[in-house]
Amino acid sequence: MKIEGNKATLAAVPQKVFNFLSDFDNYEQLMPDQIVNWKSDKETCSFTVKGMADLSLKFAKKESPRLLELVPNGKTPVSFSLTVFLEPDALDEQKTVAHVDVDADLNPMLAMFAKKPLENLANTITSELERVFK
Repeated sequence: MKIEGNKATLAAVPQKVFNFLSDFDNYEQLMPDQIVNWKSDKETCSFTVKGMADLSLKFAKKESPRLLELVPNGKTPVSFSLTVFLEPDALDEQKTVAHVDVDADLNPMLAMFAKKPLENLANTITSELERVFK
């Protein structure tokens, strides 16, 4: 299942946004309310999704300044990745257009339950980035 998140325009150059997103300590402020028990360092994070599961993430790719891919770190109930895309705004190179995509390997039954929370995660990260970089 592939989910394409909403796009947002951020008031910062892509490199500045990339540097911020390259440190998991900055992600807690980007998470939806259902995320609790947050722990992080620069390269990994772990948290609980209320009523669902405990998860841990790490960076799989960092392609400065345009892409970051986050994947599960260790055993997880679901195989998935979050990819953050950053590109210069076509009208103002001092701004960045950002969006988050989720790619999850889910059976149809699980996909039905997980689609909304995964969409919420992708869109919350993007809207919170917009708030941080306004």
